[in-house]
Order: sequence, then structure tokens, then C-alpha cells
Amino acid sequence: MGDGPILHEYAASGNCYKIRLTAALLDMAIERREYDIMKGETRTPDFLAGVNANGRIPVLQIGDRFLPESNAACFWLAEGTHLVPHDRFDRADMLHWMFWEQYNHEPNVATLRFWMRWIGEENLSALQRALIPAKQEAGRAALALMDGHLATHDWLAGQDISLADIALYAYTHVAEESGLFDLGDCPGIRQWIARIEAKPGYVAMAA
Repeated sequence: MGDGPILHEYAASGNCYKIRLTAALLDMAIERREYDIMKGETRTPDFLAGVNANGRIPVLQIGDRFLPESNAACFWLAEGTHLVPHDRFDRADMLHWMFWEQYNHEPNVATLRFWMRWIGEENLSALQRALIPAKQEAGRAALALMDGHLATHDWLAGQDISLADIALYAYTHVAEESGLFDLGDCPGIRQWIARIEAKPGYVAMAA
């Protein structure tokens, strides 16, 4: 094991990808440790006792300390770099988008991707199936709000890419994988995706 941070992850998760993408854009090496959430590998006694008592990933390990929650881990990596705006308002605006991502975007766009692609609609509970229309409507509203902002701004907060863009790119660029969202209706988002993917150091989710 090296001296750098260690990412405890499930590689197909957008929340885990945020951290890898942040590190890549900063040319920062991180060690990766994979857990299969479909096999319950984050619910074992060893994981709960030694990595995260909440039984969830990603977790960024820094020395002998463990930092859960994807956006917090991204912030630890990026603090003091160009990915965190220097301007006080822009920095707070970055946080606004990161909080919004976890409250309005991820519970709908990411959840439906997981349900439809990994669990399968036929395997969902009656309650989950009943929630699909509301989550689809909320996800479309979130994407529309982003698209409206990006119609007049290159980036979500400040004058260049920030953690706000990374946090929201992770699940937005794969939103169509659920079969319930169409980014063809979002030209602002599509152009923003292209700007992010053109950044030096960019790595794809599957890399």
C-alpha cells in the first residue's frame, strides 16, 4: 500500500466515479479497492467495523481515517486547487449545486438507473414500481433546471469547471441508461458534457 488515499468503491457507481474523476483532473494518484454491492460486500462485519458503519460506499481512506460521502471526499481531494473557486460567492454556489445534486438529482436520476439497469424492473418491489413515475418526473425537472442554467453558463458555478460540475456530471452523463430520460432534449447539458470530457486528465467512468 502506498502513502496516497485509498478509494473503497463499486466502480459502476456514479458516486464513486466522482472521486476518481476529481483525482484524475488533479493528476492525483489514488489506490482503488472494489466491493460488489450486489453481493453484499459492504454489509460484512469487517466492512462495517473497519470502513463505514453505514455500510455504504464510496469511502475515501486517508491514512487510518475514513471519509464517507462522495461529495465530502471530492472536497478533501480538491481543496486549495482550481476545482474549488477562490471567489467566496462562487465557492458557496458550488456547494449549493453539490447539495442540490444529493437532494434533487441523485435520488431520482441515479436511483432509476440502478433500479432499471442493475435490479431490473421485473425484480422491483410493488412500492418501487409505484415510485417510478414520480421519480421520473422529478428527474426530468432536475435535468431541465440544469439545462436552463447551462443554456447561459458554461459551468455550474464560477468561470471554470468546479466540483459542482464533477458531482453532477457523474450521473447526468449516464442518465439515459435507465431508459427513462432523454438528453436529446437538453442541448445545454450536452454541450456541458462535451466541455467536461475535453478537459485535460478526464477519465471515463469505465476506465
